[in-house]
Amino acid sequence: MSLKPWYDVIKPRAEMRDLGRALDAGEFAVHLDEVRDGRARADYQKPELFFSKTFLAANLLDLSSQVVRRLSGEAEGTSSVFNLATQFGGGKTHALTLLWHLATSGPQASVWTGVPDIIKRAGTGAVPKANVAVFVGTEFDSLAGRGGDDGTPKRYTPWGEIAWQLRGQEGFDLVAEHDAQRTAPGGDVVRKVLGDQPTLIMMDELMNYVSRFRPQKLGDQFYNFLHILTENLGQRSVLVVSVPASELEMTQEDHDDYNRITKMLNRKGRAIPMTAGSETAEIIRRRLFEWTTPVGTHGRVLLPKEATAICKAQAEWFLQNQGLMTGTIQAEHAQAEFERCYPFHPALLSVFERKWQVVPKFQQTRGVLKLLAMWVARAYSEGTKKLHKDPIITLGTAPLEDSIFRREVFAQLGNDKVEAAVITDIAGQPAAHALRLDQEAHDAVRKARLHQQVASVIFFESNGGTVKAEATTTEIRFAVGGPGIELGELETVLEALSDACYYLTIEKKAYRFSIRENLNKRFADRKAVVPSTQVDEMIRKAVEQEFKPRSDVDRVFFKAKSGDVPDKQRITFVIGSPEQGADNEVTAMKYAEEIIRHAGNSSRTFKSGIVVVLPDQTGPLYESARRALAWETIWNEVGEDLDHQQQTLTKENIAKAKRDLRDAVWRAYKHVFLLDKDNTVKRHDMGTPTHGSADSPIGAILDPLHTLDIFSRTITPAQLIKNWPPAFQEWPLPSVRDAFYASPAFPRVLNPEAIKDAIAKGVSDGRLGYVEVKSDGTWDRLRFEESTPASEVTFSDGAVLVTKETARAWRESQKKPVPAPPPSTDGAEVTPPLPAPVQVSSQPMIQPELFNTIEWEGDIPPQKWMMFYNKVLAKLTVGSGLKLTVKVDASPEGGISKAKLQETKNALQELGLPFEVKAS
Repeated sequence: MSLKPWYDVIKPRAEMRDLGRALDAGEFAVHLDEVRDGRARADYQKPELFFSKTFLAANLLDLSSQVVRRLSGEAEGTSSVFNLATQFGGGKTHALTLLWHLATSGPQASVWTGVPDIIKRAGTGAVPKANVAVFVGTEFDSLAGRGGDDGTPKRYTPWGEIAWQLRGQEGFDLVAEHDAQRTAPGGDVVRKVLGDQPTLIMMDELMNYVSRFRPQKLGDQFYNFLHILTENLGQRSVLVVSVPASELEMTQEDHDDYNRITKMLNRKGRAIPMTAGSETAEIIRRRLFEWTTPVGTHGRVLLPKEATAICKAQAEWFLQNQGLMTGTIQAEHAQAEFERCYPFHPALLSVFERKWQVVPKFQQTRGVLKLLAMWVARAYSEGTKKLHKDPIITLGTAPLEDSIFRREVFAQLGNDKVEAAVITDIAGQPAAHALRLDQEAHDAVRKARLHQQVASVIFFESNGGTVKAEATTTEIRFAVGGPGIELGELETVLEALSDACYYLTIEKKAYRFSIRENLNKRFADRKAVVPSTQVDEMIRKAVEQEFKPRSDVDRVFFKAKSGDVPDKQRITFVIGSPEQGADNEVTAMKYAEEIIRHAGNSSRTFKSGIVVVLPDQTGPLYESARRALAWETIWNEVGEDLDHQQQTLTKENIAKAKRDLRDAVWRAYKHVFLLDKDNTVKRHDMGTPTHGSADSPIGAILDPLHTLDIFSRTITPAQLIKNWPPAFQEWPLPSVRDAFYASPAFPRVLNPEAIKDAIAKGVSDGRLGYVEVKSDGTWDRLRFEESTPASEVTFSDGAVLVTKETARAWRESQKKPVPAPPPSTDGAEVTPPLPAPVQVSSQPMIQPELFNTIEWEGDIPPQKWMMFYNKVLAKLTVGSGLKLTVKVDASPEGGISKAKLQETKNALQELGLPFEVKAS
């Protein structure tokens, strides 16, 4: 008999059938304040829809019936205070939402699904309509207050807010002064606020409010208010409080307040745990599927005939093989168990009850709902594409290949430590071992996806907590087996997985996926003790190797002081160490400024030639280096003792770690600091170059800088003319070259030959003049408007550039005038003489007045020292004979320390100058 696929029997809700729509986590999380304000999702806002999707579990039925009975004035067998205590995601807010709809709707609620059962249990005949107040601790802010700008009074306290919600302005006026003083009202006032009408007060996320406003002492006042409120609730008043029970959510102070509040609430009322236990199955399938069949006894849906037939076939198969599956479900209740869980397999739902509920961060109701919603949506998608025809949804069909689903699984576990095991051994990548084994298996195994199913069952059974963290063969058979499955195949599948999987461990027929295989455990131990000095040295070598030498730049590595960086006419890359990273913008800029502007104690001359490169996100550098060293240690210690597979894996991991280190160098060293045209140091983020995108990181940095014209491969005569120093009529060639490394106004060049090329071109086409100057300062030779090869341009002291105007004027001054012919005296024709050849003198026609010596002395303010050098001294350095005598008189306010005096002497000594300094 062929069993019908589950998706042809029952359909998931519309949102899960919409395959192009991502499931929103908010679909399974209700916010009480949104319901109160009318802005919640339709599933929660519309009471008819809400109740149609809600299964009245025993505790929820008990709570709701007691509240209805109390609001009706029946105090016997009820409580005025209820404390909903359960773990996060356990249905507390869902219960509060149900009470909201009941109390605000009153008698008209009697027609909604499940409400007749509540009324019958309460014995009231109807649901009374009540005054309702909702306080949500995560939303209310006692500093900002609520209202005041919307026609309502400003409320700063929970008691002010609750009084306003219950009785409007009249109620708030009763506590207005208490609200203003942030003081809890007494019992007399509380009783006036409550009155004698049916009143329901609900508080959600209580501990969040107490924790946030503890510094303002409002936590204590809130406790006082809560205590007074519980003492003064009338016969028709009910307080329902949601208090978190997970210690993971609380600090020590929270924990103390939590104990104090819960003890008080439990003393005055009743604690009701909202966890559903065995009723989770009904809650889940009511929320996830569209049921066309009516609700039967105890509020459970009735299954269609096809579903009953499937459950019967599953139960019969189980009974035939029950000897191999002892301890799973009771044989006499097998069909009932399958019917209770349909369309899910009982093992799928029970694993969360048996094992996962001990995980601290596991959300018992909401977490399972979201997880299974994603599971059902994926299974429905694959089913409608005819990929699989499963009669029920089994534990082994978990879509672990879906990264979004995996992320949700790990969120419920509280960590993703086993993700490597999942994607390596089960699903998540094409080469996953279970996937590969299924592809290589015969048709029956391949179509049933047995290797993936078995591996998935082991994962869920062995990773749900600390209790019995393993999957037994019995659990595996029960979870995977069913009509059409040969149990003998499962033994073969387990054996194949044991041989292939890297993370699967076996002990006495119990299977589990661990965090790391044995070799990885050894790796973790070695990695933890790798000396940091070895890590630093490996990173340094990797950085030096990647920033490999080039003929056109100099490299300086890991220098912390500007004095270690030479000041010369050459592009110099200063590569910072990981400790000098760019993560901290302030310190990074301070370091770059120091390197670029200073050369030790002196100001740097060739600032524009400095390229500071700093890393960020250096964690991968250290991690990759540490991994590489750990794997190398393992190989050196026990490499020969490993089996062939482990040897291969170790070698691969060494190579991978070193490759990751190289990649990390490329990714990290992307922040470049340069002197900008406005003379400020500017930071450039070069993006994330990939290894191999250029010959080295230097190339990867230079390419975009060339695009931005910060660097230039060629220089034009126009650039020289544009940036001609106004103070120079004759521009010395050394100064021309130096300008490209000293001034950001000029583009940076990697090869000074580009400057010579520009000069030669400018001379050849008449835009520049190239002059060779004698030692006395007179011109020896002018090259202008004549072909000049770049090889004949030199950066010597006797070579200068002049503008074309200066060159032409000098050339004109060298021409001698031609005399006019004498007049004729006899009327005869006189033949004029031929013009004399032009004689070019080596001296200008008009010789300037020359002086043997010039002298000057005077005081120069500090802000003009550089200008004095550029405008006065630099012009006198051409030729020889310049002597500069400096007298320094430093008398700062507060005096000069002995250390500063010694620093001055050291600096003079470094410059090769006399270092005797008088001090008084």
